[in-house]
Amino acid sequence: MATDGPGQFRLETGCHLFLLTLLVLSFSCEACKRVTLNVPSTLEAETFVGRVNLDECLPSANIIRSSDPHFRILEDGSVYTTSTVVLSSEKKVFTILLFNREKKEQKHIVVLLEHHKKALKKRHLSEAILRRAKRRWAPIPCSLMENSLGPFPMLLQQVQSDSAQNYTVYYSIRGPGVDQEPINLFYIERDTGHLYVTRPVDREQCESYALVAFASTPDGYSVDLPLPLEIKIEDENDNAPVFTEDPCELEIDENCGVGTTVGQVCATDADEPDTMHTRLRYTIIEQQPATPSLFSIHPSTGVITTTSSRCDREVMDKYCLTVKVQDMDGQYFGLWTKSTCTITLRDVNDNLPVFQRSSYITEVEENKNNVEILRLGVEDKDLINTPNWRANYTILKGNEKGNFRIETDPKTNEGILYVVEGLNYEEARQVVLQIGVTNQVPFCGPGGSKTPSISTTTVTVNVKNQDEGPECSPRMQVIHVKENIGLGTQVDGYKAYDPEIRNNNAMRYKALTDLRGLFTIDEESGRIKILRSLDRESNTFKNKMHNITLRVSDRDGRSCTGTLGIVVDDVNDNGPSIPRNTVIVCKNRMGSAEIVAVDPDEPTNGPPFEFSLEDRFGRDDTMWRLSRINDTATRLSFRNDPAFGTYEVPIIVRDRLGMSRSNLLNVNLCDCITPNECTSRTATVRGAKDVSLGKWAILAMILGAALLSCILFTLVCGGAGSSPEKKTFPDDLAQQNLIVSNTEAPGDDRVYCTNGLTTQNMNTGCLLASGAKNGQECFEMMKGGHQTLESCRGGGHHTLDSCRGGHHTMDSCRGGQVEMDNCRYSEWQNFTQTHLGEESIRGHTLIKN
Repeated sequence: MATDGPGQFRLETGCHLFLLTLLVLSFSCEACKRVTLNVPSTLEAETFVGRVNLDECLPSANIIRSSDPHFRILEDGSVYTTSTVVLSSEKKVFTILLFNREKKEQKHIVVLLEHHKKALKKRHLSEAILRRAKRRWAPIPCSLMENSLGPFPMLLQQVQSDSAQNYTVYYSIRGPGVDQEPINLFYIERDTGHLYVTRPVDREQCESYALVAFASTPDGYSVDLPLPLEIKIEDENDNAPVFTEDPCELEIDENCGVGTTVGQVCATDADEPDTMHTRLRYTIIEQQPATPSLFSIHPSTGVITTTSSRCDREVMDKYCLTVKVQDMDGQYFGLWTKSTCTITLRDVNDNLPVFQRSSYITEVEENKNNVEILRLGVEDKDLINTPNWRANYTILKGNEKGNFRIETDPKTNEGILYVVEGLNYEEARQVVLQIGVTNQVPFCGPGGSKTPSISTTTVTVNVKNQDEGPECSPRMQVIHVKENIGLGTQVDGYKAYDPEIRNNNAMRYKALTDLRGLFTIDEESGRIKILRSLDRESNTFKNKMHNITLRVSDRDGRSCTGTLGIVVDDVNDNGPSIPRNTVIVCKNRMGSAEIVAVDPDEPTNGPPFEFSLEDRFGRDDTMWRLSRINDTATRLSFRNDPAFGTYEVPIIVRDRLGMSRSNLLNVNLCDCITPNECTSRTATVRGAKDVSLGKWAILAMILGAALLSCILFTLVCGGAGSSPEKKTFPDDLAQQNLIVSNTEAPGDDRVYCTNGLTTQNMNTGCLLASGAKNGQECFEMMKGGHQTLESCRGGGHHTLDSCRGGHHTMDSCRGGQVEMDNCRYSEWQNFTQTHLGEESIRGHTLIKN
């Protein structure tokens, strides 16, 4: 018997040695029941030898080996040859080795192969003599027509095995239609292998049945491998095509062009694909309404397209098509099905809104605001309550002043015309408006035309006259006055008029806001009278305008309200000024300071400025000089290396029209690197000066100063009356001056002399000193801050400015400290103490006497 089995199992030489080793070891293993198989003398490769029950020996075996490489053992115990085997004798023995690795168990089965001649004695002689050519156990093609009429059971085919030549073979089948659903559809005769079907089959339920045929001996051993047996069901055109969507709903825009795709209908057929049974053809049987014919369908794809551009929704908004689909490619004997396809035309804006009337006439009273005066109706054939139907109204002409407004009523689609700002009968008794209307979406004419078009109408608005009161027009009126205008001057004020008579007679004017005492308003004429001087630079005219609200009324009490703006024009009444009155100059570092001037007048009366030094003493001052920086600033610098200290520098600043102003600057010539150092130093000195004294302390200081003055006066006078040969002062001090001060500390009133000592004011007294060049000299200290040196003996008048050229200064700090540079302070002290002591003794002696 020849069978189709699995792939051959080949053993190499190394495997042969391994199996021989196992064969030797098998004698030490537990042996199972011996099995005898009857076989012919020659066994071809891949020939089924027989089946051994392995479960009776070792059910848990996971390794199965044969001691003879010419045989292989399957898991179910079937024995196959791996190559051609020729029995040289009547018997052949090999061993099947069974192993369980986990449990470490080993067993073996001895298989005895006997020549088949002994088995022939048990059969009929004819069976032993019969010899047949070799046939293979292979699938036999088989098919079955669905819906067969029988008779049933109906023979399909016969299954035969080559093993039937040598053995008694029983046939059996398994699979769908036998022991699986649908059960008992097929069966096979055990002895003959005839395969039968018991009833009609439907290909649409199952296209084929995959059965498995078995051939076995009466004792249950398989003589061949299982045979796959497929029974294919032949298709019959027993199913009509079916539409996937029934009825079908499609939409398309109206006025679409020829060949526009509307949609697609689709049908399916349950018969076998890619056959005539499923080749479908589509046709349109009927169209409602029948005319005009607008649609066609592709016979193979079912795509519906337009054949005309006359799809007008306003004529017909819906079409119904009856569509047929037929298999067998539309042949008359094919099966078919009908369906309904409804095509709805979508609306497009292909109809313009049109006014119901070409012109309208209406009227409105003058001065009426926000009132409805007219409703305009339109007609539109497009679909109601869609953007294609809703109207947009526009005032094209006649509304240049913005008196009118038009809007759409969302319910009626009418245009509502409003007056938003009152009309004036005296200005225009009739207004003609041109109004246009369009839709919310752009116009799209037949064939997709987008030519702009608009429907228009004319509205005539008649204005009705009303008896009006005074009119304040414009509401805001502005007048200009100069800031140096004379008091009592009258200027034009607010002007209102009666629109009926076009004049302002019999009007009354009254101010509603505070006039701040600057003006009065004439009640009859509305003219403004100036009561106070007007200063443009004052806070009253901070915004350059003073607004006055007035009420204008007529005899009947009707009134209007307006605003009068009074603008004060600038005149050149302010000279430029220097905001900073103190300037710090770091002598060794900067050498100059920047001076900036400002002018509160308008720029036309302001810069460019001219800076110059003021000559207060009738002569040129060469100590300071000015150099121009820009139109509003100059640079102040010194000459001839002046001494450190504070100087008063008068500067005159003139604007472009010659208006000038004198500015006195305190220039602090300081030994510093940055001006901040002098600023902090000055703050310290001022802190010392700000110390306050009690009244008794002040009185004690006054009395002490008076007593000291008397003593000094006596000493000086006594010295003056002594012998001229006797020197009263040292020679080197003949040109120096005694300083007397009745203040706690020297202030800003000190001046500098050529000898470098600081000279301060003296309220009273004259200091006489002998030995001076011109005789007795007297220092007179002026309270105005300008000190002079006056010679008592025919000497000339000298200013202290000529004394400031020296480099030595003695400055009394506010804390009482005195600094003297390059002066003979010790000689002066000795001289003063000696004479004070002599005069004290002399006075004491005189008193005693």
